Amino acid sequence: METWEFLAAPFAAGLILTGIHAYLGLHVVERGVIFVDLALAQIAALGTVVGFLAGTELHGGGAYWWSLGFTFVGAGLFSLTRMRRSRIPHEAIIGIVYAVSAAASIAAMSRAPEGAEHLKDMLVGNILVVSWGEVGRTALLYGVVGLFHWVFRKQFLMISVDAERARREGLSVRLWDFLFYVSFGVVVTSSVAIAGVLLVFSYLIVPSVCGMLFAERVGPRLILGWSMGAGVSAAGVLLSYALDLPTGAAIVCTFGGALLIAAGVKIVLSGKS
Repeated sequence: METWEFLAAPFAAGLILTGIHAYLGLHVVERGVIFVDLALAQIAALGTVVGFLAGTELHGGGAYWWSLGFTFVGAGLFSLTRMRRSRIPHEAIIGIVYAVSAAASIAAMSRAPEGAEHLKDMLVGNILVVSWGEVGRTALLYGVVGLFHWVFRKQFLMISVDAERARREGLSVRLWDFLFYVSFGVVVTSSVAIAGVLLVFSYLIVPSVCGMLFAERVGPRLILGWSMGAGVSAAGVLLSYALDLPTGAAIVCTFGGALLIAAGVKIVLSGKS
């Protein structure tokens, strides 16, 4: 019983991360900006590093606001650099921002005591020690972001799926892009603090890709993505605890294995049809 009580909060955190990230992942995949989550997560991590070097606690409220401020700057940059016609793919700019942010984080954290350990924490996180207080605050924040996206779901889906149609109907694509990236950044900033950069990326992309393997419409994709994310979260947390592995790394590897199985099932089903 003590084991299940200990694992309950990490599992709940995994469910919350799945709920919001599987939805946002649909937008990211449709836009073709797969690594925007990694880039924003790394920008958030850089903000945490800068805040830490400025004197705030690494996991305190001050570091969170530094992280959020950096993420808002990144959101503005990504919305401004999405051009209607450009020789430079948007994904290239996102990749450059990720690389520079990662390098800057490494360079800055090298100045701090135990810098390597802090960098590992930001990369893979430690969701196993999340508290119920963090789970509750995160659920409330993501609920607000989810409500915002539900109210304006038509606009967000249109600019993700068919930006040209959105322009023809008079929507300001750049404005809605900015609102998307800002809300996305709020989610990523909180998620990185709990789960680390790599796990946040996995929660965003893998359930969405799995949903796209088996469904065409948004609703069924979300159901499949949420189901996969919930199952992988439970399996990854249990494997981490049973084998004494880093929790974030264990869940990421479980996501990879689950996606391979899903792809195999898809190949088999396609061969029979």
